[in-house]
Amino acid sequence: MEAAHGREATPPPAGPPTTSGTPGRAGRNLPVAAAVGLGLGALVLVSLYTVKEIFLGVMTFFLALGVRELIQAFGSKDIRVPQVPTMLGVVAGLVAAYAGGPIALVGAVALTVLALLVWRMPSGADGYVRDATAGLFVVAYVVIMGGIVALMLGPDDGAHRIVIFIAVTVSSDIGGYFAGSYLGRHKMAPTISPKKTWEGFAGSALTCMLVGGWLVPWLLDGGRIWQGALLGAAVVCSATVGDLIESMIKRDLGIKDLGTLLPGHGGVMDRLDSLIITAPVVWLLLELFVGTT
Repeated sequence: MEAAHGREATPPPAGPPTTSGTPGRAGRNLPVAAAVGLGLGALVLVSLYTVKEIFLGVMTFFLALGVRELIQAFGSKDIRVPQVPTMLGVVAGLVAAYAGGPIALVGAVALTVLALLVWRMPSGADGYVRDATAGLFVVAYVVIMGGIVALMLGPDDGAHRIVIFIAVTVSSDIGGYFAGSYLGRHKMAPTISPKKTWEGFAGSALTCMLVGGWLVPWLLDGGRIWQGALLGAAVVCSATVGDLIESMIKRDLGIKDLGTLLPGHGGVMDRLDSLIITAPVVWLLLELFVGTT
């Protein structure tokens, strides 16, 4: 999540540090960013604990917006990702995963890949491999990962699993913000995200483990404190990797943010980067710890 680690596509001006000791994004309005974050959190909670299918619809909508942002960003480098089959793949993948489980998700993704490859053919052979490869990247990055979130939603306690998934991942931002702001000194990945620090990472790790150790035994039958702490340790690694991956994408494309839809945050994908990469980690660990109920 870019709120935690800054945006490194272009060197930011000096300013107050953010989650891992990264200077704040120029012009960022922290109260607005916090208000947007709280609003999104309220939307998630209300939809999860009323009708789960509403959350599925909300998630599908935002992931479709994220796909659109990626397609437009690739377009800045003359990479033409077929939009229609990719968008349809988001809907098909999430619905299939929620209704039919992992096998249905695999089938939906396979059909999306086939549709994408065929859809691009009428535009000619020039750039076909480039465009198709970018499309496959979008499918893997958004459709598969989003489908895994839908798999978490499926069980009877799916709402609790989603809360754990989001809360532990977001806590990486919060812990990293304070530790990186006040203690950040040692660079973590200077060639990718120059201002990210090991002190910020340590703050993220501690917060993730505390939140995981609290929520897993509280919300899930059979959950243990040690399981939540282990989940938190895994999440801080995947969340950091997710942030670095998106930093690499934006550096390669030469852009600062993938969008401007969310004030104080950038685009949808700028908000979802860590969540997307963390989803399979949380899903797998919860399956191992408490199974499917």
